[in-house]
Amino acid sequence: MRRLFFLLCLLALPLHAQQVPTSVAQMQLSFAPLVREAAPAVVNIYAKIMSEPRRTPLQRDPFFERFFRDPFAERPRVQNSLGSGVILSEDGIVVSNYHVVGMATEIRVVLNDRREFSARVLLGDEEADLAILKIEADEALPFLELRESETVEVGELALAIGNPFGVGQTVSSGIVSGLARSRTGGNHSGLGYFIQTDAPINPGNSGGALIDMAGRLIGINTSILTRSGGSNGIGFAIPADLVRAFVDQARAGLTVFGRPWAGISGQPVDADMAGPLGLDRPGGIIVSGLHTASPFRTAGLEVGDVITQVDGQPVNTPAEMVYRMSVAGLGKAAVVTYLRRGEVRQNDVALIAAPDEPSRDETVLGNRSLLPGLTLVRVNPAVISELNLLLETEGVAVIDTGRFAARVGLRNGDVIVAVNGIEIAHPDEVATILDGQLRTIEMVVQRGSQRTFVRFRV
Repeated sequence: MRRLFFLLCLLALPLHAQQVPTSVAQMQLSFAPLVREAAPAVVNIYAKIMSEPRRTPLQRDPFFERFFRDPFAERPRVQNSLGSGVILSEDGIVVSNYHVVGMATEIRVVLNDRREFSARVLLGDEEADLAILKIEADEALPFLELRESETVEVGELALAIGNPFGVGQTVSSGIVSGLARSRTGGNHSGLGYFIQTDAPINPGNSGGALIDMAGRLIGINTSILTRSGGSNGIGFAIPADLVRAFVDQARAGLTVFGRPWAGISGQPVDADMAGPLGLDRPGGIIVSGLHTASPFRTAGLEVGDVITQVDGQPVNTPAEMVYRMSVAGLGKAAVVTYLRRGEVRQNDVALIAAPDEPSRDETVLGNRSLLPGLTLVRVNPAVISELNLLLETEGVAVIDTGRFAARVGLRNGDVIVAVNGIEIAHPDEVATILDGQLRTIEMVVQRGSQRTFVRFRV
């Protein structure tokens, strides 16, 4: 009986001793004062988006369109988008996600105190999934201060504030779980550098605030990693430093985010590569290609160099390097640290936009052409950047297939390398061939890393 009593007592003991609050101050610990200060600057955003009905290729064709007219056909529909945003200045600058407001025809911003304002998009970028809005108000508005992203550390307490599922402003708590994360969830590629948090983030939280214990904005909540659609404790936020760069460009009058162009290709250095490259551990990016117009080439870098830092901050992926350059900003210079044959070097690299030279010479093929409406441009660094082409790409790129080109197999973003055995360097050359008397056409097309053939007869 005593032995049984002893065992029951052991089972009743906690596995880990818990500390009971020993003072009134400890019992009163709360996030309430912090939330009370920060919540007024986090807003709900309601956006109306006009959705066009899906149409088949024949319905889009001017000739066949008349045969598919249907008075009862589906009309354009208005879709409502729900998300969150953060006021960043007393004069009404607001940041949110691009996927919340980017295609909106009408935007309504609702403050925590139920005041409502209309808003317009000043600058948006689908790749970074950020949009800067402006609301007109006759009085100073509450706002959050941006924190320097490089001071954020893993393990810090963090609060996520937003409007999940449209239930109203909600606060969830957690910690900063990781830094320098490449996006692995959601529908947007982003720039490859995110703050990870386990503070619950759900639909409607997009565009909301991730704040620290001083009430400063450390990130904009943008997506979660999930298989069920609900929060699994892995959420991603866009760092405040990139938000600051967006605000600066929006205030300067830009409507499209200007991203510095590297003009290099490379890959992360893994464990097998580190030793032969003179590194004591994996890290950095080995340069495998340099465009002739690359500012890195101008600064003296060569193929085989290992880039380890940008402005004193480590970089381990090409996307992370682009993020560092974007934060520094166009028109400035970044200090790039790299390793060449075991020797550490540093050079200043000019942060420039992708050069739009030589001229792209956009050409639209006329009605007499075999492929009327086909729109072509000459490939240059700006086109390579816009269409995400391989660095060494040359030739003529398709930016609009027009009425018929899609039927023969061409796609937007294809690069026409040759037509009927003739190498192509300018859109006019394609126009001349397709305006001729030939009835059989064979094109060599570069599509991503693959080459394919497009053949058709007329």
